[in-house]
Amino acid sequence: MNYEFDFGVILDRWPLVIHGITVTLRLAFFATVFGFLLGTAGAIARTGGPKWLQRVVAIYVEIIRNTPLIIQAYFLIFGLASIGARLPIEVSATIALVVNIAAYTVEIMRAGIESIKHTQIEAAECLGMNRWQIYLHIVLRQAMERIYPALTGQYVLLMLVTSIFAAVGAEELFGIANRIQTETYRNFEVFILLGIAYLALSFLVRLVFAGLALILFPRRRKLGTPL
Repeated sequence: MNYEFDFGVILDRWPLVIHGITVTLRLAFFATVFGFLLGTAGAIARTGGPKWLQRVVAIYVEIIRNTPLIIQAYFLIFGLASIGARLPIEVSATIALVVNIAAYTVEIMRAGIESIKHTQIEAAECLGMNRWQIYLHIVLRQAMERIYPALTGQYVLLMLVTSIFAAVGAEELFGIANRIQTETYRNFEVFILLGIAYLALSFLVRLVFAGLALILFPRRRKLGTPL
């Protein structure tokens, strides 16, 4: 078998590739931000909320963590469309990603919150801090510092699973790669470059999180503790 590689026909379509990378990063960014906020709120509710709210959050987490993302995506995207909420595919994909990643964030943040010693909370109460001040200044900061590597890994994975949304028409990197492949019939070249692109994006996301760690956790930077 004599197969001649030709990456030129792929590189000629670099504007499409850049568009796909941009959409992938945009999906990952908004899903990370809103997923973290929703997941943190869920973790607070599950550790310190009323019993009924703890049960609601627990049920939500179990449903999301035990069903495939592609099913959740189809349910949300086509479910919203069936009730008249016709959103752009990128918005619908972001909502599906937020719903999914928030469930995992709940469990990661919950582990961090439960690792904080109760004596620190009691000391904060003695100083006259209210519940939200305690969570903001005492609990969440330390909890996030302890589980930051797990969060980083989860959000890198989130960026990679944006590729699933090619199945519903999103023009992210994998969807663009499929489009180029059908136009050029250069399967090997397309997926070699696709793998390199995802590898580079993974390193980029990890680099961003490492930079955030230097800003958010100066104590660990001074001590030289790895994150």
